Amino acid sequence: MKKSFLTIITLLVAVTATAQSKVYVTRDISPESLVRIYKMLGVPAKGRVAVKISTGEGSNPNYLKPELIKDLVLEVDGTIVECNTAYGSGPGNERDERNTSANHWKVIERHGFLKYFPVDIMDEYDEIRIPVKDQKNIKYDIVGGHIANYDFMVLLSHFKGHPMGGYGGALKNLSIGCASSNGKAYIHSAGKMEKLDMGKLWTPEYIGNQDGFLESMAAAAQAVVNYFERQQGIIFISVMNNMSIDCDCVDHPAPVKLEDYGILASTDPVALDQACVDIINQQKVTATNDPTDLLNRINKQHGIHTIEWAEKIGLGSRNYSLISIDQ
Repeated sequence: MKKSFLTIITLLVAVTATAQSKVYVTRDISPESLVRIYKMLGVPAKGRVAVKISTGEGSNPNYLKPELIKDLVLEVDGTIVECNTAYGSGPGNERDERNTSANHWKVIERHGFLKYFPVDIMDEYDEIRIPVKDQKNIKYDIVGGHIANYDFMVLLSHFKGHPMGGYGGALKNLSIGCASSNGKAYIHSAGKMEKLDMGKLWTPEYIGNQDGFLESMAAAAQAVVNYFERQQGIIFISVMNNMSIDCDCVDHPAPVKLEDYGILASTDPVALDQACVDIINQQKVTATNDPTDLLNRINKQHGIHTIEWAEKIGLGSRNYSLISIDQ
């Protein structure tokens, strides 16, 4: 009996270790496909629904356009949510900045979001601290206070490169994306700066710990996921188009050298980011498609460590099966 019990436990551990998260994919980037892949997840949005996107720096053309996402946002009866940034673009570029709510609202309107949706800057008036499970670098996550107004989140990310994180996908959108300006400083400094101080934030004293920053992003991402899992839920969708090596937060991004790939979705943000990175790694260099610069940026910034750490702390799995929804 004892041996049989141990055998069962061993088998259960083995099954758990080999379990794969499902990542759905379509090569068609369209409003219809966004709705279709959302429905494939089998997790209907409930209650007050936040759709977290990046509204894009004012002069950046690569953000997810309202016309692309509108059918999905209307399908879930969602509100577009964002938070202010922790940086400015410098004198003369104020019209393109999102570091204050006043400037951010102007960019949101200019990018066309107010034409279709209700929009909420979650840290416009306040911020709150939510619990963090992994406290190696940060002791809590500082997010926009309006997050408390929502029961369910559709995390709609634009996959691309990022100057500091190496890449930007679901984990960055969860962490930096949902953090208030102070929260962004806290994550970027790996817990050293709780109150944004632009004169210090980008100095080596505060941003010299690259892996600490990446681990802080993973920890903050887990905090947001846990927050919504205690309510009605959260799902993750990433669009692989207009993939510059620079994030949508960069006012003048590097040229796009990769062809558009498709839309991916999962209930596991770790698997989703891993799948997107794997797709970039599998791209062949052609006259119209070159992943070299993006892969170099991910490697230079040790970007894969965010995914590795997120798996280590139990946010999700890097082991996944890719399931096409195309006929």
